Amino acid sequence: MTETLPLILEDFIPYRLNKAAEAVSQRFAGIYRDRYGLTRPEWRTLATLGQFGILTATAIGTHSSMHKTKVSRAVFTLESRRWLSRKRDDMDRRIENLQLTPAGRKAYTELAKVAHLFEAELLSNLGSKGEKELKAGLAALEALL
Repeated sequence: MTETLPLILEDFIPYRLNKAAEAVSQRFAGIYRDRYGLTRPEWRTLATLGQFGILTATAIGTHSSMHKTKVSRAVFTLESRRWLSRKRDDMDRRIENLQLTPAGRKAYTELAKVAHLFEAELLSNLGSKGEKELKAGLAALEALL
């Protein structure tokens, strides 16, 4: 019988990826939470609508990997802030199309600039070679999975 080697969690790649992703996400969350009082689902909803324009809640959930209840709560909150509006689909009255209002678009534009700066600062700490290697490694993992 062979002996099972102990799993060193701190060296386990899935654990390390998750830990790094969560640390980066938490640091950025501090920015949009402090500036705009947004939760992670609200930020993802705002960012997704800012990127694509008009979407359904289902499409937002699919794109941002969020459960429908989180999207629903985020939509409700952004709508109550008047950052998002709903409109029934002309072809299928069961569908609601969501889009940012001018105030929501303004917040998105400001936060997109902040996000780009945050990412640039993060990547600058890796150096040019490290940035290329990180992006290549992530692309390889995404293609594999």
